[in-house]
Parts: sequence; C-alpha cells; structure tokens
Amino acid sequence: MFFYSIPVLVSLLFLIRWFRERKRVPDPSMKYIYITGCDTGFGNLLAKHLDQLGFRVIAGCYTEKGEDELKKATSDRLTTLALDVRNADSISKVAASIKAQVGERGLWAVVNNAGISLPSAPCDWLTVEDFRPMLEVNLYGVISVTLSVLPLIKKAKGRVVNVASVFGRISPFGGPYCLSKYGVEAFNDSLRRNMAPFGVKVLCIEPGFFKTNVTDSSMIKQNLHMLWGRLPQDVKDDYGSDYMDRVGVALESRFMKMLDSDLMKVVSSMEHAVTAVHPRTRYSPGWDAKLFWLPLSYMPTCFADLLLAKDAVKPKAAYATQHNHA
Repeated sequence: MFFYSIPVLVSLLFLIRWFRERKRVPDPSMKYIYITGCDTGFGNLLAKHLDQLGFRVIAGCYTEKGEDELKKATSDRLTTLALDVRNADSISKVAASIKAQVGERGLWAVVNNAGISLPSAPCDWLTVEDFRPMLEVNLYGVISVTLSVLPLIKKAKGRVVNVASVFGRISPFGGPYCLSKYGVEAFNDSLRRNMAPFGVKVLCIEPGFFKTNVTDSSMIKQNLHMLWGRLPQDVKDDYGSDYMDRVGVALESRFMKMLDSDLMKVVSSMEHAVTAVHPRTRYSPGWDAKLFWLPLSYMPTCFADLLLAKDAVKPKAAYATQHNHA
C-alpha cells in the first residue's frame, strides 16, 4: 500500500511546487533590473522580455552597436549603459548611474550574464596568460559587478542572479571556462548564505549546451587552429598530425548536434529567478543538463572519467600507451 502511495505523493509535491512558483512579484514598473552582456544572446533576449513584462531594465552593453539595436527594439522604460566588466572604472561608473536612477527604491535585481567561452583546449596547450582574460570576464566580472550594486540590492531586498553553467558542476574539457564557472558557483553559494539575513535572494542559472555566439563552431575551430599553430613540435607529436582533423569531425558530428537552439529555455529560467515570489535556488535549463551532465556530476569520479574518455578525441600518445600496456 505504501509503495502505491509514493507516485501520488510525488505528483502532489510537484503540483504544490508548480502552484507556489506561479506567483509573481507585484508592480514591475517600479522595479529596476540590471543585466550585463546585453549585446546578443541570453542577455539581449532577457532585456527585451523583461521590458515587455513592464520592468525597468538597465542593460549593460559592450558595444555602441549593441546599445543602439537594443534601444530600437524596446520601449522607453529600458535604458542602456556602456559596460566593460573587465574594467573597474566602467563598473563603478555604471553603478553610480544606477544609484542615481533608482534612488531610495533600490535595485530589484542584477543578472550577471556577460561571459566568454574561448580559449578552450587541452590544458597543456595553454599558458597561465591564456586563463586570465576569461577569468576577468566570467568570474572577476561577476564579483565586481555584484559588489558594485549590492548595497542597492540590499535596500530593495532584491535578487542576485548569476549565470554559471552546468560546467561549473563537472569539467569535461580543458581551459579556463569550467574553472571560471566553478568559481561563479562558489561565489554564488557563499553570497547566498551571506545575504539571506538581509532578505536578498541569490540564484544560479546552470545551462547546458545552447546555440549562441559562444558555441559557434567556426570560432571554436579558429581558436583551436591558432593554439595548435603556436605549439612546440614535441607537443604536436604527442597529439599526432591528424589530431586537428579528428577534432573537427568530432565537433561537427557530436558537439553541434548537442546544441539546443531554443534560447528561451534559459531566458525563462532567468525571468523566473527575477520575477517569481518564490524562485528556485538553482535552474538547469536544457535536457542535456538535466538528464546527462548533472547526474554525471554526482557519479563516482572513476565512472565519470571512463564515460567522458570513451567519446573523447584521444592524442596519439594515448594509443602508444595503451599498446605498451597491452
């Protein structure tokens, strides 16, 4: 009898959660939302979406073109500001402008969306200097922007929404990307616990693979060829002369097929984090995140290593090692 009641209880819990999560915060026209990385992709779509819902969006754009195009596509409620998340002066200038704009009302939310994905390559292809630019944007940028407006968010008892990645939970490829997203996850967790006594909610978005500028296959290939070209010959010999050809085939046959083109899955998660009375602590948009990457992150390390190695493009040296062991 008990076992028959389990599906009913689970269904009831999901139904209760669904009803609870439907409730939205009141007076959107009185709430200011600051979003970084609004030139293209998720940030651009979120800015337009929240503008349509009646919120007062403050969109940080890296380029003048991004600002101009966003202004043309939105209402007068939305304002754009030039923002470079790598630059402390730029961040401070935007924060001062936001403070003047929101006044005593405070800032309802900041959405740390700006990010880059390259370089991405085996770690022995890289120098420490290759890691710095991405950490400046993906990690230090998130921290700097958040701290610059945190007093305004505390005043409004608002939200901090950090866009991490499912690759802040598991690290299947080399380079600084996963490292930067693990850092965002850690910052998010510590900030959430620090801000809870002040009534501030800190939420994390952990998307899987989506089809955006940062997952463009031509850019990834161009980056890999640039890095390959500067490698010393002994490292190239370790990987084999046909390694780049095999990587190109893998990108087209496997990676590109994994990309989800429905960006609204991520935007809807961001919107819920900003607008729901009872937001979730974490969101994992994308079926690959929910059904593969997150479950894999909870598996024993040896199992995850074996599964990821199975489909990885192996260097020539790996075949030689296997042959010697045999």
